[in-house]
Amino acid sequence: MARTRAKDYDDKALSILHRSAELFAASGYVGTSMNTIADACGVSKALLYHYYPDKEAILFDILSSHLQELVAAVEQANAAPGEPVQRLRTIIGALLELYRHADAEHQVQIASLKLLPKDKQEPLLASERILVEIMSDALAAAVPAAKHKRVLKPLAMSVFGMLNWHYMWFRDGGPLTRADYADFVVRLVLAGADEAVTAVSRPRGKSKSASRSRQAELL
Repeated sequence: MARTRAKDYDDKALSILHRSAELFAASGYVGTSMNTIADACGVSKALLYHYYPDKEAILFDILSSHLQELVAAVEQANAAPGEPVQRLRTIIGALLELYRHADAEHQVQIASLKLLPKDKQEPLLASERILVEIMSDALAAAVPAAKHKRVLKPLAMSVFGMLNWHYMWFRDGGPLTRADYADFVVRLVLAGADEAVTAVSRPRGKSKSASRSRQAELL
């Protein structure tokens, strides 16, 4: 007869994932063993294997759970009423708020997703693409000049860069709240986007024929 799950099975699994994420963030995925995870979680190795067959399964579930939460929050923020700039601020604020207790999971996403086999990477990358698409659409609505494909993706990825690495310096209780920082990022984008778009839209250097003519002159 199949063993029934304990009532607290899901809670214990989440606890294992969070503690494992902290270990992966501190020591690296490669540098963390199943023994280390079992010891840190205060469980036997046999019990750990009852929840997860190997370290790869733990890493996948950490990232899958984290990204699902991010996508759900961003989709909800994107659907909220409001004009484009407010919607952008709401999306950025939602991401920062979800990062509040997930710094370790976020670091693992940045550093270790690429260590999974390709077939396990794909659903995670699909979730990341959803996040980028929603952010890009919100930016295009808030900054019409950035709608051009050549600038929109760099702008979206630059915003994610500001958000993804905030854990390196941001501290709750510091001079900025998360809502303050969300507003700060939006204002930076709005203040500089038009000028940046104009700068990258200028012709890049001389044509090949002009360059060749100049080379001939020099010779």
